[in-house]
Amino acid sequence: MLRSMTGYGQAAAPVDEGSVHVEVKSLNSKFMDLSLRLPSDFSEKDLEVRSLLQDKLERGKISVTVTYEKHFTGQAPQRYNEALFIAHYQELKKLADRVMAPYDNLFETALRSPEVSLEQEVKASAATLEALMKALNAAIQQCNTFREAEGKVLAGKLLTYIDQIGSLLDRVESLDPARVEKIRGRIRKNVTEFFGEEGFDKNRLEQEILFYIEKLDIHEERVRLRAHLTYFQEAIRESSSSGKKLAFIAQEIGREINTIGSKANDAEIQRAVVQMKEELEKIKEQLNNIL
Repeated sequence: MLRSMTGYGQAAAPVDEGSVHVEVKSLNSKFMDLSLRLPSDFSEKDLEVRSLLQDKLERGKISVTVTYEKHFTGQAPQRYNEALFIAHYQELKKLADRVMAPYDNLFETALRSPEVSLEQEVKASAATLEALMKALNAAIQQCNTFREAEGKVLAGKLLTYIDQIGSLLDRVESLDPARVEKIRGRIRKNVTEFFGEEGFDKNRLEQEILFYIEKLDIHEERVRLRAHLTYFQEAIRESSSSGKKLAFIAQEIGREINTIGSKANDAEIQRAVVQMKEELEKIKEQLNNIL
């Protein structure tokens, strides 16, 4: 089953002192690129949260935002060293008086002075931490469900492109016998026009024609391309299929298409090869978003 790297999930869990909300967004990326916004109340869970995200989401540009909404308890969340603030303020007033400066910004300046703001050690309760992990797991599950749904859509598109390449390969196979005969006839005609009917060894000419045709033979490439297309289809339906595996098969498909194009020496087959390459580019573009 294919999974897209594009996903979204959100969940919330209530706690006595408020509620925890988790939002998970995922986009395509070659590696795990994690951006985590975690309130300081949950700082002790930072490593555990990161480990869980890497384990469950594997790869992608992941953005996770956790918000903690607390019920107002009637107490200000920020505390200040009142005596130190007054001391700073009075000292600043003295300096202002000395230079005849206004008092307009003295309050803000004193408030920002060192050690006036008191850092409070904020630590969430065990029940709140449990609620965080519950909401996080639910959001991750929702994101992965989204990824699976997107993966089904992408799988349908990929199979359509592969079928189109297969149809073009059918056309190449139907054109190949006529191509060989055209090459044979062209060589005979050119040699005859140059040497005349009796000016060359016919047996030697036939050997040369066979050698030339063998160099331009695309039978093996057609067989291998057909096998790669089948393997790609099978890999899409595997439960453990991955974008990297499909990308490798797509690379092999491209190699055979290019070889057929370089050896074909036929306008109709070249046209089919160009169309195959167009379908393959569509496949590569979609594979960039497969997990």
